[in-house]
Amino acid sequence: MPAAIRVGAPAKLNLYLHVTGRRADGYHELDSLVTFTSLADTLEIAPADSPSLTVRGPFADALDAGDNLAARAAAALAERTGRPAGVRITLDKRIPVAAGLGGGSADAAAVLRGLARLWRLGPEHAGALQEVALGLGADVPVCLDSRAAHMSGIGERLRPLPRLPPCAALLVNPGVPVPTGRVFEARRGPFSAENPIDEAPQDAQALAALLRARRNDLEQPARAQAPEIGRVLARLAEAPGCLLARMSGSGGTCFGLFADKAAAAGAAGAIARDHPSWWVEPTRLVHNGAAAAILQSSEG
Repeated sequence: MPAAIRVGAPAKLNLYLHVTGRRADGYHELDSLVTFTSLADTLEIAPADSPSLTVRGPFADALDAGDNLAARAAAALAERTGRPAGVRITLDKRIPVAAGLGGGSADAAAVLRGLARLWRLGPEHAGALQEVALGLGADVPVCLDSRAAHMSGIGERLRPLPRLPPCAALLVNPGVPVPTGRVFEARRGPFSAENPIDEAPQDAQALAALLRARRNDLEQPARAQAPEIGRVLARLAEAPGCLLARMSGSGGTCFGLFADKAAAAGAAGAIARDHPSWWVEPTRLVHNGAAAAILQSSEG
């Protein structure tokens, strides 16, 4: 058995997000194109006599280490597979918390991937991994593979996408809390129809054109909760080279889509100078799961 596993947990982006219905149990059904970024948390996972979680990094103080989705993922998979629950997790938290980037879900999914390698779980456990992932939250199943996908239902229905082009994004968060539950509660009007992308855009400009025919249904209710989101979107939209400005998930992180990282980095410098209190991060979109790879496996 490996002595330790180090694994990436990339931030996810909802390139579009339609709310298509609400189930009797209160869960909303979604239609979304989800992809991932080169911005990632990292987790080191190792066997231990008892469970523990240590959090460090720029956003460590925003997490409650006593009730953390990564620790819950380890406990749930241990129970589901009959493995010892003693696991030491060290989380380097680089993704903002409660920001629409799926950071908690990404961490939980990374724990599941890491434990699958640490415990050498075979293909026969794939169903158990998926069941545990869905039980932890709607975004965890898509983060488990961390590949671009069309997501529907409450997050359990995933379909691979046609090839997506390389492109860059600029992530901006104004630092205003946007509780997901309140955003969903504030949504009004009819539900949207599903409108998946079934073609392979040739470049970032073509992808942006397809996305402009879609939207994020949670943007308006999020802006009502946090008007600063509208200012972020306006600032991104006017940045040179920005092909599309949109909010991710339930907010409050917004992203600008760019053809390359140089353009995103140039816009990042200007926005950071004008708005020093905003979190600003240029990144690449990673559609193929590479950002979620096992980074290191050391043998005991």
